[in-house]
Amino acid sequence: MTKRAVVIGVGHYLPERVIPNSWFESRVDTSDEWIRTRSGIERRHFAAEGETTSSMGIAAAKAALDDAGLAPNDVDAIILATSTPDLTFPSTATMVQAGIGMTRGFAFDLQAVCAGFVFALANANALILSGQANRVLVIGSETFSRILDMEDRATCVLFGDGAGAVVLEAQEGHGSSDDRGILAADINSDGRFRDMLYVDGGVSTTGTAGVVKMQGNPLFRQAVEKLATTADAALDKAGLGHGDIDWIVPHQANIRIIQGTAKKLQMSMDNVVVTVQDHGNTSAASIPLALSVGQARGQIKTGDLIVTEAIGGGLAWGAVVLRW
Repeated sequence: MTKRAVVIGVGHYLPERVIPNSWFESRVDTSDEWIRTRSGIERRHFAAEGETTSSMGIAAAKAALDDAGLAPNDVDAIILATSTPDLTFPSTATMVQAGIGMTRGFAFDLQAVCAGFVFALANANALILSGQANRVLVIGSETFSRILDMEDRATCVLFGDGAGAVVLEAQEGHGSSDDRGILAADINSDGRFRDMLYVDGGVSTTGTAGVVKMQGNPLFRQAVEKLATTADAALDKAGLGHGDIDWIVPHQANIRIIQGTAKKLQMSMDNVVVTVQDHGNTSAASIPLALSVGQARGQIKTGDLIVTEAIGGGLAWGAVVLRW
């Protein structure tokens, strides 16, 4: 028998405030058609005043725990992926821990920008396989609207706020690719490309939060190639191929990147969970949001083989293969 980290619950939260593309037309030189054509985004959600990364993470965590039928103290650990923490410290994860009423175990943040949730899944899997935890709550939560330059049309129209979460539980498998749970992970980074996507502020540099800066065209070229390569690497580790995939659940950054990656993986877009039109790019929250929405739509079902992949600032990128 082989220990596996199995998804037993999923949930998400989106702020009530919906921002259509038309909202930007009076602020920057753009249009609904321009945004849709280049990104596939039609609308996104922005957090309300007083709404934070932790408050959204708490809501998503509660939804995932309800879906799993668990109480907060049934969980051993929380890993929260975010680039927009409430405070420099303590970790936003500890705020979520307190907010859901979890009084045991441990909680910490992980920062790998848009690839954060993939990195968090890989780390949660390692905690479970090593026996450090039996159940791990993995969350992606972001308030990117707070670090956008609303005069930069190349970036301000792309991002949104939200949170998603999954509960992973240690279960016994047979050691085959038919097992439920995480079957393989592949994570990577290369700091030489940091200038393609970064925030121009920080504690030890400017003392400010800064705003998002992006080199769109070079990043696009890196994204499609690296996403397909990391997905193939994770599939190879799991002993699986393209024909075994039921669903690709990608980071929701840009519909053209999603389409390009699906083509390289020889997958129809009918087998890709797409939410970018409704959420925009929610960074580390985008994959758990898509997983939760995909299950709610009836797309993702128990036993389905899922490949989820993401790339973000760093550059950091990776993929996870799991059976739902």
